Amino acid sequence: MNAVTTSLVDPQGRHFEYLRLSVTEACNYRCVYCLPNGFHSAPSSSRALTVDEIGRLLAGMASLGVWKVRLTGGEPTLRADLTEIVARAASTPGIRKVALSTNGDRLQGLAAPLAAAGLSQVNVSIDHPDSFGFERITGRARLAQVRAGVDSCLEAGLRVKVNVVRLRGVNDDALDGFMRWVRDTPVTVRFIELMQTAGREAFFEAHHVSLDPVRERLLADGWRPIPRASADGPAVEYAHTDFAGGFGLIAPYGPDFCAGCNRLRVTARGGLRLCLFGRGETTLRHLLVPEVQAALVAEHIRAALRGKPAGHHLHENDAGDTAHLAALGG
Repeated sequence: MNAVTTSLVDPQGRHFEYLRLSVTEACNYRCVYCLPNGFHSAPSSSRALTVDEIGRLLAGMASLGVWKVRLTGGEPTLRADLTEIVARAASTPGIRKVALSTNGDRLQGLAAPLAAAGLSQVNVSIDHPDSFGFERITGRARLAQVRAGVDSCLEAGLRVKVNVVRLRGVNDDALDGFMRWVRDTPVTVRFIELMQTAGREAFFEAHHVSLDPVRERLLADGWRPIPRASADGPAVEYAHTDFAGGFGLIAPYGPDFCAGCNRLRVTARGGLRLCLFGRGETTLRHLLVPEVQAALVAEHIRAALRGKPAGHHLHENDAGDTAHLAALGG
């Protein structure tokens, strides 16, 4: 087992078992921290990877020990063939977990078929627990529909996490509302520290706020951190015996945030990105054809990983060439 799961290692000795795969750049929301003016496709942009291309990519990744795949966007539920993509991922030898990140707008009708296709976990963005705040952040008056989608996921047996990008003066007073929700609802609400993206420096300066007050409040109220598993994401999660749900904190500006990095990213058009806040990418799409063996795809991935940096440069106000998180799947 170790020979497989340790086969994808970078120069810092970090092991990579987790792929975040964007399946579309399009999004139907206008979140203030990501796409405040909505999504506009570039006239020259090529189409997203097909189901067959995704299957070949995942075969190459799985041969290197990657066993967890998260489908992202943009908004992945905008793809009519998302259920087919999930089924292809879940049936790939070596892939043991398929997850989805979504704004939740279309989940109510998709939860059951996605679960049947092999999905096991959903991360839903809900940046405010009340309707007014939700619309202010997303540009959509859809909170009730998104919450109904969460309920559908739970009914389908899917594990649900809720992502909240914490913004000064916008939703930094929302903890109590989420606290009431998780008392009886088995979801994990994860507060995410706002990250700077290229060209959005003024927004970052106006709305960035530390997660320290949230951490201090949780600990004071009796919440305790949960030990992390090797393939977990960057969140530190907290549990409480009196609550059905939980909380998590993702603090990219914290010390040693990059030390536990365990994921690679592939864009909707087949570009391998080694860091969310890096520069450039390695094109894989030309390899995702029937005549190219998975071993060659794997070798290109392994070679690219030799250039993975030790960490991001957000502390130096360098967000790389990431204009918005929808471009890479976050």
